[in-house]
Amino acid sequence: MNDFHNSCSVGIMAYNEEANIKIQFHSLLSQELSSCIIDEIAVVSSGSTDNTEKIVEHFSKIDSRIKLIIQDRRLGKASAINLFLKNAKNKICILVNSDTILDKNAIEFLIRPFHNLNVGMTGARPAPMNSSHTFVEYVCQFMWRLHHKISLKSPKMGELIAFRKGVINKIPEETAVDEVCIESIVKRNDYKLVYVPESKVYIKTPDTIRDFIIQRRRIATGHLWAGKNLKYIPSTRNKWLTLKLTLKELSWNPKIIFFTLEAVFLECLSRILGMYDYYIRRQNPYIWEVAKSTKK
Repeated sequence: MNDFHNSCSVGIMAYNEEANIKIQFHSLLSQELSSCIIDEIAVVSSGSTDNTEKIVEHFSKIDSRIKLIIQDRRLGKASAINLFLKNAKNKICILVNSDTILDKNAIEFLIRPFHNLNVGMTGARPAPMNSSHTFVEYVCQFMWRLHHKISLKSPKMGELIAFRKGVINKIPEETAVDEVCIESIVKRNDYKLVYVPESKVYIKTPDTIRDFIIQRRRIATGHLWAGKNLKYIPSTRNKWLTLKLTLKELSWNPKIIFFTLEAVFLECLSRILGMYDYYIRRQNPYIWEVAKSTKK
């Protein structure tokens, strides 16, 4: 019997997620599964000051698989992930962001590729819940469409991932891009990355330009850190592939042309700010500023 038949451990890293954690639990507990069993759901609360921990404790009384792990101080997501991995008991671990909603078959599709023992990590397809009517909503939809199309050609993981615990036992706690860090370790150990577009996870994207730049700036800085310290560049940093797919997004609609060019401008600005943070300010935001509009 292969690893994928074993039970899975799910880890949720949370910081002040009282507005989202209930919905997260409902989507997670209603998963339709046949390739695995979720027998452990660990929530690592890092320095939460709201009702996150009370909500988790309430759900743990309803479902014994749920357990709360408390970090008294906020030490960064990577630190919380390492605490989860230290306590996880199963061979397949799943990380899901606490502000997402899972499609009912998301975990099932995510786990199936582990039939192949050469697969070390799988990633779901993040799908924005926002519409694309406003400028910021269009930009976010555009960015995640690009993420999807790039991942079909060269996998880039985010928001919901699964991996073999024997391959990943710990990640550097100073990383601000944990999925990229896990990707690099998986590939370094000669395991395959598999992007699973059938596995969908719904995300709340920023409502404001400020919050969009906060997110993208932090990710840009994190990618620079990963390039220097891990010698790893994620596929979304492939300029020529990104440019080629961006051009395919254009149409003769003046609004689409304008919004797309503005989206490119904001991404370039975020990357420049990320370079400024990393090279000039010598910052590495592994404890990052929250984009507040994504938490509503």
